[in-house]
Amino acid sequence: MKRIVRTAAVLSAAALVMTGCAGGDDPDAGASAGSTDASVTTTLVVGASPVPHAEILQFVQDELAADAGLDLDIREFTDYVLPNTALAEGELDANYFQHLPYFTAQVEENGFDFDHFDGVHIEPYGVYSKKVESVDDIPDGGVVGITNDPGNQSRALDLLVKGGLITLEETDGDATLLDIKDNPKNLEFVETAPEQLVVSLQDVDAAIINGNYALEAGLNPAKDSILLESGEGNPYANFLAVRSEDKSNPALVKLDGLLHSDEVRAFIEKRWPDGEVVAAF
Repeated sequence: MKRIVRTAAVLSAAALVMTGCAGGDDPDAGASAGSTDASVTTTLVVGASPVPHAEILQFVQDELAADAGLDLDIREFTDYVLPNTALAEGELDANYFQHLPYFTAQVEENGFDFDHFDGVHIEPYGVYSKKVESVDDIPDGGVVGITNDPGNQSRALDLLVKGGLITLEETDGDATLLDIKDNPKNLEFVETAPEQLVVSLQDVDAAIINGNYALEAGLNPAKDSILLESGEGNPYANFLAVRSEDKSNPALVKLDGLLHSDEVRAFIEKRWPDGEVVAAF
């Protein structure tokens, strides 16, 4: 899949050698994040989805990072696979794009030695359509686009249960399409990569789309969806993920603190006033 990279700070080769990644071998690199000396700066390379994750990180870079002794090199990813691969391979110090069920599934499937901080924000999952204005109007035999990502497919199915479209068998783990018990409208489900669901809207009666991809496509989850998750008590908060060995790195701890600051909460509420993105702290 194509990866799009955008850096929040342009670094020279010399600067890279001097500062490196926070997870590198320089024992003084992480310690500098706790310094009050503004001339000592730690660079963190953070992978993120463009919206809203990279926007939130950019706000931190522009408004908060310098006073904390941090410089964020923000690298944008347009899929859900490469950010974890890049983190595991040491190309990133952290990534910010995923919630706990997806994180857990990826760690179990790939054997990643990862850890994570607490949730920063929630992007409510929604059902969208260009053909109907209500889930009740989805026709018998209608075609519904759904993610092929196991960490989010269960979430999508739960939303359809909420909308009264299906019921599910009881399962020990995450539900899949195989766990659908009742499907009174005989809906046909088409699995596709999550980043392709917006494109599929023209070919299906409805699609369940991740909040970040909806926002990137110019959709307002609070206004354009025909069914939307509640942000309250939502377990799908997105967080900063790191390699386990780096969880206590002072620079990463500092960054997580900034992401949970009052300033970031205020930015989220101002930038997404309709609840398209909701602070999780």
